[in-house]
Amino acid sequence: QVQLVESGGGLVQPGGSLRLSCAASGGTFSWYQMAWFRQAPGKEREFVARIMRIGSVPYTADSVKGRFTISRENAKNTVHLQMSSLRPEDTAVYYCAGTGRVVPSTAAGDYDVWGQGTQVTVSS
Repeated sequence: QVQLVESGGGLVQPGGSLRLSCAASGGTFSWYQMAWFRQAPGKEREFVARIMRIGSVPYTADSVKGRFTISRENAKNTVHLQMSSLRPEDTAVYYCAGTGRVVPSTAAGDYDVWGQGTQVTVSS
């Protein structure tokens, strides 16, 4: 079973950038579909971006399209989320997640491996 650990969160001013990383251990990382979700206080967990198995085209939610980029380094068992032009509404706990499903998914319920989350706060 793959275990996931996120890092890179913190406090950033509006318009700033952050890069989140998710390190995987155990299992076969290259066979997993990976995604980032986020959850703000009082709100449901929201899909942010996903990247399929080797050689796929990433997909990002409309709310972050053009500002966030997901990528993965299978040799390092790592997936990243590069965030730029950050806004206060991007403030949330960001979670890395993985699934062995072949069909692309943006539904949290389809992911069966989750990290503990990392806090991102966008504020002046």
